[in-house]
Amino acid sequence: MNILAETAIKFVKVSKKFNKAKEYSVSEVSLDIEKGSFVTILGTSGSGKTTLLKMINRIYETTSGEILFFGENIKNLDIAIHRRKIGYVIQQIGLFPHMTIEQNIATVPKILHWNKKKISERIDYLLNLVGLSENNFRKRYPRQLSGGQQQRVGLARAMAADPEIMLMDEPFGAIDAITRQNLQDELINIQKKLNKTIVFVTHDVNEAFKLGDKVIVMNKGEIQQFDTPYNILFNPANDFVSRLVSSEDALQKLKYLKAELAMVPLDLPVSPKSIRVKKEESLYDILTVFLNNNVKTVIVEDDAHHAVGKINWKQLNIKSAEKKQDIYEKSGDDFDKISI
Repeated sequence: MNILAETAIKFVKVSKKFNKAKEYSVSEVSLDIEKGSFVTILGTSGSGKTTLLKMINRIYETTSGEILFFGENIKNLDIAIHRRKIGYVIQQIGLFPHMTIEQNIATVPKILHWNKKKISERIDYLLNLVGLSENNFRKRYPRQLSGGQQQRVGLARAMAADPEIMLMDEPFGAIDAITRQNLQDELINIQKKLNKTIVFVTHDVNEAFKLGDKVIVMNKGEIQQFDTPYNILFNPANDFVSRLVSSEDALQKLKYLKAELAMVPLDLPVSPKSIRVKKEESLYDILTVFLNNNVKTVIVEDDAHHAVGKINWKQLNIKSAEKKQDIYEKSGDDFDKISI
């Protein structure tokens, strides 16, 4: 964690118990979400992940504890003004069917009394940002769009007033797998460009790992682990987390872990002959680099081609003979030539 990073959202012993409920939906949660971070909340149905999210914009009020929004207790803020500073995207999308796409996106800017020119420019910018041509989509109605296109418009509408925080509650859950993957990639690109603080609820482990800089794992209203995807996969905090992340093939999960989350600092000068990989590359792809080049270490570089770290077999956690054989069978490569 960057100790100099500003805290966007702070939970201080926050609990939520609904009327007539026997158990707390969220119990004694304390955590800090840094400004500009992408945090995913992972858990099964009923784990409290959506309740945790909805307390941030006060759709649900806390039973006890405090939530601070850039240092201010949200209960001391005007609720309407507070919500306008937060973009909110849900699975059902919720576009107004009687409004055109441009009218949907302009909803909050109009409430804020933006002038027409500013609103029009913002609509064009956001449609292009989410991969929709302003010439083709401005005048259409939601019924004329596919589910994936509607969700893109929902994302654009949530960003219309340039909110400081984006809350996303399983926004891609009802979309087919290919479109879902495309939207995930689009969201990652948007995050890189805008550096928004995003809190994203999902029940899909791979989605949580692919999108999140850090992941909150919840069960029965409590946080089981709040950590990087790499640490959650390779250093689970307890048996629940271990079972959750090992419910599918761990090797496949390497596809969703980025090099920058697994690299360690450089301790020696970098040789010109060193194999280099991009920090955005997946650990699965880096495993292939190891296999194809008969090396034990690769250098991680940033977009400017500066060496920023390294990855070796230890970071990939490939240790046992059982894993070695498993990778050999799945990769089809000559893994035996590499000594671990």
